[in-house]
Amino acid sequence: MKRSGPLVTLLAGLLLGLFMLSLNATTGTKSASTSYAESPEATASPTPTRTTASPSPSSPSPSRTQVPDGDYAGRTTDDSAAVAVTLSDGKAIAYFCDGRAKESWLKGDVEDDGTMKLTGKHGAELNGTIKEGKRISGTVDIDGDRYAFTADKAKKPSGLYRATATVRGAKVDGGWIVLPDGRQVGILTRDDEPSPAPRIDPETGAVTVDGQQLTARPVTP
Repeated sequence: MKRSGPLVTLLAGLLLGLFMLSLNATTGTKSASTSYAESPEATASPTPTRTTASPSPSSPSPSRTQVPDGDYAGRTTDDSAAVAVTLSDGKAIAYFCDGRAKESWLKGDVEDDGTMKLTGKHGAELNGTIKEGKRISGTVDIDGDRYAFTADKAKKPSGLYRATATVRGAKVDGGWIVLPDGRQVGILTRDDEPSPAPRIDPETGAVTVDGQQLTARPVTP
């Protein structure tokens, strides 16, 4: 009996050790399973992908009509005077002249729809509209009178010319309208005194004033 005691104790110890090893192995497996199940990668719900819609391109602004540059010349409806208008880069300059004593230089902007309101000295005003790029129709108000006019598209040498200089001590300012049919209408002022202008050579602009040769040049705004 005394000899079997140590053996039984040894066997009991071995069995206890085996039981503990088995228990630890089982516990470790469960822990690993639990850890995997609770990992964020395994349990977290997938984050929805957000798609940012690109802003739709705004509709292009309607193109605005570009008024073409050009020269226009014509007569008033009562045939008492001539009117010339020159357009460049959306601006206009005009000349009203009766070839004797009444004249006016006017200027202003041209709207995209072809309308214009040009103004000059002493309240002079021209209101006109470009029609199909071929002619300008409108009215000129000057010295209390209103003149209706139509000015057709002109080709050089027709158009509007001007010359300024000092001749024999007098300040000279001349304006000329060369009409499409070749006729010329102009006024020459000497120290603000108007008189009919001498003819110019429309090809060169040459004109002789009181014995001195000047050059009348095409007018642009």
